[in-house]
Amino acid sequence: MTKISASALRDDFFAVAPSATTRIVELHTENLAEDAARLLAGLLAADARTDPKFFYDAQGSALFDAICQLDEYHPTRIEASIFSEAREAIAVEISRALPDGFQWVDLGAGDAAKSRDWLSAVAPRRYVGVDIADAWLRPAVARIAEAHPDLDAIGVVADLTRPQMLAPVLDEVSEPPLFFYPGSSIGNFEPLRAITLLRTLRQLGGGFGGLLIGVDCERDAGRLEAAYDDALGVTAAFNRNVLRVANRVLGADFDPRAFAHRAWFNAEERRIEMHLVASTQQTVRFTQPLPAERDFEAGEHIVTEYSYKYTPARFGALLDAAGFSSHRVWQDPARRFAVFLAIA
Repeated sequence: MTKISASALRDDFFAVAPSATTRIVELHTENLAEDAARLLAGLLAADARTDPKFFYDAQGSALFDAICQLDEYHPTRIEASIFSEAREAIAVEISRALPDGFQWVDLGAGDAAKSRDWLSAVAPRRYVGVDIADAWLRPAVARIAEAHPDLDAIGVVADLTRPQMLAPVLDEVSEPPLFFYPGSSIGNFEPLRAITLLRTLRQLGGGFGGLLIGVDCERDAGRLEAAYDDALGVTAAFNRNVLRVANRVLGADFDPRAFAHRAWFNAEERRIEMHLVASTQQTVRFTQPLPAERDFEAGEHIVTEYSYKYTPARFGALLDAAGFSSHRVWQDPARRFAVFLAIA
């Protein structure tokens, strides 16, 4: 459960100084019809599920911003503490591995806040912010350009599930990419898909470059579950909001109050699972992109998210399988989160 903060939508953030110059490359065009068909197919499947991307309309993003402030939800603040304490050491490792310069490629850049503290520390030759949301990306990259006028700052509107699309932009210069992928979003990919994504990132560097990535770790199931089922019910509201998205996108008549939020740690699969569970038998009707209906029996589940958790050894094995030649890891004292620097 990871996403850019809704606080990026503040008016003062969008007030970009006229002197800031950037280039935006459009590699993804939103296809509303395709998204609607994908969402409908998942909800009509025998084992109903939705893609986590449908969490993040304006209301969902605001709810996630609130989740990140909760005592129970640890990844955001723990990753920030690791970055703060280990930044100098990581910067030294990067300079040793990539002594002739590199491109800082900010995957899922959002408001680019997590990159800002790094750019002065690691001094890349180029900043490439990547996000699927054009409205977030333009002001974020402009802010980077304004703060670092000597840095070539580029925004790329692209789908992170198709990173190979980045090749033409990255190949414009000779410096290899260092991919920055904070926030533990890699956990939303099943392990084989995660390896495929990591391998593609390594290949985009042409055998050079690297990856700086945040990973949420395995630990006590009770604490993990609390992070996804907080006492105030914010995560429950966030989860149910996907049904409001379905109502808008599909012309459906879900009653979010008729579904209970459930989140638990599946120890065998080593992942948190978030589900919506029908409280009663009900029929849901859809009008777009085509008329359809679906019966939900009492107790029937809609899977809304998997979030895989790793030990350092298990995630290191994924990096090895993806072909990275070496990696180092930093953790908080309680070993709840890990930051990996992997070299291609």
